[in-house]
Amino acid sequence: MTPSGRKRFFVHCQHSGERVWKIVGDFGAIGIDEARTRAARMLAAIKRGEAAPARPEETLFEAVAETVFRQYERLWKPSTLEVNRGYLKKQLLPRFAGRPVAEIDAREVRGWFASLAATPVAADRSMPVLSVIMREAERMGLRPEGSNPCRGIRRYRRKGRERFLSDEEIRRLSGVLSDHALRYTRQVAVIRLLLLTGCRKGEILTLRWSDYREGNLFLRDGKAGPRTVWLSTPARAVLDGLERAGRWVFPSPRGDRPRSEHWLNRFWWEARAEAGIGDVRLHDLRHTHASIALRQGETVLAIGRLLGHADPETTLKYTHPSDAMAREAAEKLGNLLGG
Repeated sequence: MTPSGRKRFFVHCQHSGERVWKIVGDFGAIGIDEARTRAARMLAAIKRGEAAPARPEETLFEAVAETVFRQYERLWKPSTLEVNRGYLKKQLLPRFAGRPVAEIDAREVRGWFASLAATPVAADRSMPVLSVIMREAERMGLRPEGSNPCRGIRRYRRKGRERFLSDEEIRRLSGVLSDHALRYTRQVAVIRLLLLTGCRKGEILTLRWSDYREGNLFLRDGKAGPRTVWLSTPARAVLDGLERAGRWVFPSPRGDRPRSEHWLNRFWWEARAEAGIGDVRLHDLRHTHASIALRQGETVLAIGRLLGHADPETTLKYTHPSDAMAREAAEKLGNLLGG
């Protein structure tokens, strides 16, 4: 079943270290027995190195996209795969389905991108998906080398959604969490850990007790791969104060799995309203952690290690120099240069 809803028979194998994905025929046009006979002949030809050139229907955008998504199943995380499939279905297929992948040029892509000006987030996030499909089409010999039509197209400039808590807002939030600590022990623990560690919401919710050892967290499956989270004394105190029941730090009452985001979000919406910070997202606690580290004199490289960033450019988006820092820097430079 392709993303467009079309049903086809495919043959999928590995040959000489490369994954091969070929169309056998349309479901309904041929039966299962005929499809198996054709697939057997195809596999034999591939093993002999006699694979036939791509058929016209195999060069259509949707067929190439499906091949690429199958190849990337092992490279993308399940959540990333699901999100990218959503962009493929909603933003890419309606425009490019039925078009030979070799005929899609930069002018057509620019026109598609401009048509999404009303939804810049969707445009910016679906563009890399299209770029991957075009790059892989080149590798498969379906487009000339160096012909990626996404190259050079500038993303939409959007006003940042980053929100950083002030010292007073942190104090108010801390007071609200303390008031609810007995009744909502684990929800409060999650929020405190988000602020104290700068971790992502999913990284904390899916913690196993085996990840917490030697006073630190050893995440096996962070967004950028395995990483170590160095814990402060207050962060360790939060974890040490929780009851260990099963392998999950925040276990679901139904089945052997961690708690869902919905469980946490419901409490967070009430807590932030009570603290007078109704516009703050849970992810903003990560930005706040980074900005406080910057204010305390930590370098961008050190903050990047704390957050698990591989690229310093990413870290810069999380830091937020305050006006007080700017005034202090101006005073220091003035004293130095003026003297």
